Order: sequence, then structure tokens, then C-alpha cells
Amino acid sequence: MPDRSTPPARVAGVRDRRYTIRYPFAADAELIDMESGKQINGVTSDISLGGCFVCTSKPFPAHTRARLRLSRKGQILDILVVVRILKPRIGLGIEFFDLDPVNTDILKAWIDSLRRSR
Repeated sequence: MPDRSTPPARVAGVRDRRYTIRYPFAADAELIDMESGKQINGVTSDISLGGCFVCTSKPFPAHTRARLRLSRKGQILDILVVVRILKPRIGLGIEFFDLDPVNTDILKAWIDSLRRSR
């Protein structure tokens, strides 16, 4: 069985307070378990540069490694993630594990837009 422990997201600026605050945010979410291939769909309720919460009635267990695809207004992000919080019948707290520079830039633009709208 593979080791399910993973280090926190390694992203430039992740400790920057502008990006650690969680903002209300709705995007379509598709999660695929990296081990089993099981897929679930949901919608995000908030987001930060370090992670998000995905509302879904069919959760994965905590510590599941997955690929997350977020879709919003024609933009798509593909991110490796780890399930950190499990709230049955409500959803999953997701930690971003690996963000490449392109996805980081898109995510920062989403968060900057949310921050300016407050």
C-alpha cells in the first residue's frame, strides 16, 4: 500500500496572507482517486491558494490522494490534491499538493478577483 502522507503544498506565496484567507468561491469540481480511479463530482464553496472545500455527498476517505479538476468560466485547473478533512454528507477539505506555475497564476488571478470584489 502506498504511503498516503504528503507534505504541504509547495507554492511560492502560499504563506502570503493575501492567498491564505479562504474566499467564498463556486467552481465545478471533479475528483479522481489516484489509487482506485474512482471519480466524484461536486462544487467548491471556498478557495485559497493552499486548498478548497468541495461540497459532495459521496466523499473520499481522509488522506486520499486525488487529481482535482476545477472548471469556472471556461478556465480549467488540474491539481494534485490530498483530502484533509472529511465531513460526511457535506463535503471534503482539500489541500493542494502540487501546483505548477500556470495553475498557480490562474488560481492567484481568481483569488485576486475575489479579494477585490469584497
